[in-house]
Amino acid sequence: MAEPLVVARQLTKKFGEMTAVAGVDFEISAGEAFGFLGPNGAGKTSTMKMIGATSPATSGELTVLGMDPDKHGPAIRARLGVVPQEDNLDTELTVEENLLIYGRYFDLPRAEIRKRIDELLTFSQLADRRKSKVEPLSGGMKRRLTIARGLINKPDMLILDEPTTGLDPQARHLLWDRLYRLKRDGVTLIITTHYMDEAEQLCDRLVIMDKGAIVAEGSPRSLIEEHSTREVLELRFPVGLQEAAVPRLEGLGKRIEALPDRVLIYADDAEDQLDEIHQRGVNPETTLVRRSSLEDVFLHLTGRSLVD
Repeated sequence: MAEPLVVARQLTKKFGEMTAVAGVDFEISAGEAFGFLGPNGAGKTSTMKMIGATSPATSGELTVLGMDPDKHGPAIRARLGVVPQEDNLDTELTVEENLLIYGRYFDLPRAEIRKRIDELLTFSQLADRRKSKVEPLSGGMKRRLTIARGLINKPDMLILDEPTTGLDPQARHLLWDRLYRLKRDGVTLIITTHYMDEAEQLCDRLVIMDKGAIVAEGSPRSLIEEHSTREVLELRFPVGLQEAAVPRLEGLGKRIEALPDRVLIYADDAEDQLDEIHQRGVNPETTLVRRSSLEDVFLHLTGRSLVD
């Protein structure tokens, strides 16, 4: 088997007395989409910066593309594409000029950059915006341009930090399609996100992080199968009535989680549980049957939701 592109062993990052990443282990293989899923402050971005050779590790071992980031930072960065959380495009320049200038950072010949710009504008569906200034572009267009910019040097890996934060659903789905095409073409993707649906859509494998530590690792489907049930029944009660209703639900499903705004019953057949609830004379205001998600896995492992 080919050597992993990234190997971390007891990787740790501290800022003074605060530990952002607490001794994590993981490997990322060529051609896979690997995700770091967790809430804000879980250590995802700090991990990405260490992989991207822009922030040194405090301790532990890390190799990226077979190299030590502390010793070979420039060589690693030359082979990476990076899409930061915040778009840092030059808004006074055109779409084309942003790509042209970024390509020059890699000492690429102008003819090669021009060719790549044509390809990337088509890929990102921005060909008709080539001469447009960046400032008036929509959030989704700016995000696609930032991704196109990260691909200008034909990187071995593309690092995406919260790629769809702040985008509307339509823009998110369009971006997912572009990333799926990259994965299909063999580009290695490393993605941080706190959106469980995004992780399920894009990632072959992922780690779930909480408070700087990895609490689970696997494919989205395997994590759900291991740590949750096939379905979830969500119950919402009128204000002030949930607390009295919860004891009357005892024994239902395989697990019950009482959240501030709703009660979750985990079961392989949620409809059966709903019938039993009605037989017990419990009358929630609304009910919803859905399949389990990575949000449920995180809740089970940490006792809180991804958005806490």
